[in-house]
Amino acid sequence: MEIQRTDYQWGEFHSPFYRSYTLANFRDIPQIKRLPKQLQFEMEVVGNIFPFKTNNYVVENLIDWKNVAKDPMFILTFPQKGMLKPKHFNKMAEAIKNNLDKKELQNIANKIRLELNPHPAGQLEHNVPKLNDGTKLYGMQHKYNETVLFFPSQGQTCHAYCSFCFRWPQFVGMEDLKFASHETAQLVQYLKEHPEVTDILFTGGDPLIMRTRLLANYLNALLEAKLPNLKTIRIGTKALSYWPYRFVTDEDSYELLELFEKVSASDIHLAIMAHFNHPAELSTDIVKQAIIRIRKKTGAQIRTQSPILRHINDDAKIWAEMWQKQVSLGLIPYYMFVVRDTGAQHYFGVPLVRAQEIFRDAYQIVSGLARTVRGPSMSATPGKIQILGVAKIGKVKAIVLRFLQGRNPTWVQKPFLAKYDDGAIWIDGLKPLEGKDFFFEKELEKILRKENTASGNDVSSAGGGPP
Repeated sequence: MEIQRTDYQWGEFHSPFYRSYTLANFRDIPQIKRLPKQLQFEMEVVGNIFPFKTNNYVVENLIDWKNVAKDPMFILTFPQKGMLKPKHFNKMAEAIKNNLDKKELQNIANKIRLELNPHPAGQLEHNVPKLNDGTKLYGMQHKYNETVLFFPSQGQTCHAYCSFCFRWPQFVGMEDLKFASHETAQLVQYLKEHPEVTDILFTGGDPLIMRTRLLANYLNALLEAKLPNLKTIRIGTKALSYWPYRFVTDEDSYELLELFEKVSASDIHLAIMAHFNHPAELSTDIVKQAIIRIRKKTGAQIRTQSPILRHINDDAKIWAEMWQKQVSLGLIPYYMFVVRDTGAQHYFGVPLVRAQEIFRDAYQIVSGLARTVRGPSMSATPGKIQILGVAKIGKVKAIVLRFLQGRNPTWVQKPFLAKYDDGAIWIDGLKPLEGKDFFFEKELEKILRKENTASGNDVSSAGGGPP
């Protein structure tokens, strides 16, 4: 199917000039100028620790500026005081008030960042793959047999940053905390050496921040390699939410959709893994048009995912509305995640028991087409762990969990029990209902020790319980 350039010359739709706002110029936003000076200062303090970038589409279309204190899209895209614990906030605030220079502020920020578990689930230590000749591929992760994550070096930023982002270290200038790769040949070689891999996920950052010609270099290399094991290419992106013009009226939007169609036509399934955190992101005419363009012109499938976030979407009605909107637009609800144990988890995290109740209540009021979604799921060191609910074992309440993915595939779909705790927000806050360890912990420690020995890392244990 040939895509004509004229398809993308839409009368009322045009790409405005992209303008980003960061810590350096956010006070230029007219709506920000009207906010109290103290609130602006708080945003500056937090923005010195966590990455902050938004853009004119988000500012002008997605935020209710009359109610920023409670507006979910404002909280999703602008720094919030509560994202820092008081000791960290006060330390940075004092440094700014004392007019310390940029280098001193950066040193203070980096010390604070290292206390925020910048790479959860052992990403740096345990998931870095190697070629058969021993070459480490630092721009990739391989945790589950079937799926490899690839971080294209030109895609390690986004149209705007989410305040909760668990990959925040990618964007704060600490080079040793980044994932990035431009070695396409090594990616192809790794897939040849690992026939168990069926899926590759392009992630970041946001791969769709790249110009189409750059993205094409990666995708064409995979297509030309004709790898018999490669069945699916996934692209993780927030572009539909934060810059939908990318698919409709940007200068190279038609080339992007042609590239998508080329992948689909090659007998490799293309899945766009779209991040939508609130129904507001699905409300504009341009995002609806972008979805239509992808679905009708390319053969790609759009799946949706989001963590459950306090202050933003911790309400069953919000999730039900979001899933229903997604289905009506032809999208496939895929995952509800739990906020990862990094960064501002204390601010955005929802207790596991409460998260499951929200998932359950939303799930009960949507049709079967929306029940493709799975969750709530923790992407922890052992694997993706789903909270199934609370059950009574005799007279004792217990939390029921299971693996959706595991470092050992045989763990998958095996229910296990934890002591009831309505305050726990992560697996390391739970204790086994019986015994000292969950069924997978001792094996996990052996797996990680083996990986560490093979990679040369000096890590002596799994980190004290399930990391």
